Amino acid sequence: MRIVLVPGFTQTAAAWRQVVDALPLRQEVVALDVPVEADFATTALAIGAAGGPGLYVGYSMGGRLVQRLALDAPDVVQRAVLVSSSPGIADPAERAARVEADEQLARLAEHDGADAFLVRWLAQPMWATLPPGTEETRIRDAAVIAHQLRVLGTGTMEPLWDRLPELRVPVRLVTGTADVKFGAAAREMLAALPDATHVELDGGHGLPAEQPAALAAIIRELAER
Repeated sequence: MRIVLVPGFTQTAAAWRQVVDALPLRQEVVALDVPVEADFATTALAIGAAGGPGLYVGYSMGGRLVQRLALDAPDVVQRAVLVSSSPGIADPAERAARVEADEQLARLAEHDGADAFLVRWLAQPMWATLPPGTEETRIRDAAVIAHQLRVLGTGTMEPLWDRLPELRVPVRLVTGTADVKFGAAAREMLAALPDATHVELDGGHGLPAEQPAALAAIIRELAER
C-alpha cells in the first residue's frame, strides 16, 4: 500500500526524512510539500491528486488536510494516521479570534522575512522538545508561510467535528504525552470516529522529529494490517 506523508505548518516534505528512513524498503512512500491553492478544500484535493490512493499520514496542519481529503475523496484515503492534529475549532468566536491572530502572524512573516519568523515561531514552549536540526526542513518563502496562515489555519477551515462519523476508514490518532491540548482533542475524536485507536508516544507536539522510529512502526502496522 502506498504511504503518503503530508507535513505541518512551515514544513517541507523533508520533515518526514527520518520517518521515511525508518519505514521498510518494500513500502512505496511519497512525501509531499503542501501545495499553494485557493482554499482549504482545494488544497486537500490537490494533495490527493498528487498522492493517489493509499494510506495518508498527516502531521498537525497536514492532519487537518488529510481529514478533509478523506471526507471529500474517500476513495483516495484508504487509511489514515493523524499525528498531533485536530478537526479544527468548533466555536465561531474562537475561530474568528484565530483568523485575526493568524493574520497578524502572516503580516509579521511578510514584514520580517521567513528566517526571522521561524526563529520566533520555533522559540515557543510547544517546540521545546524538538531535536536540533529541524529548522533545516522549514519553508524559506515568507509568502508561502503567510498563505498557509491565511488559507490553511484552524480559524479559516470549516470545522470537521460534526463530520467525523463519516470517516469510516481505519484511523490511528497519535499524540505526544506532553502535548496536552492535542491529546485531549484526540480523545474527543476517538469517541466520534467509527474505526480509530489513539496511541500516545513520549514527547511533545513535534513527533515526526521526536519519535520517527516509533511513528514509522505505527504507520507500518496500519499499512500491513
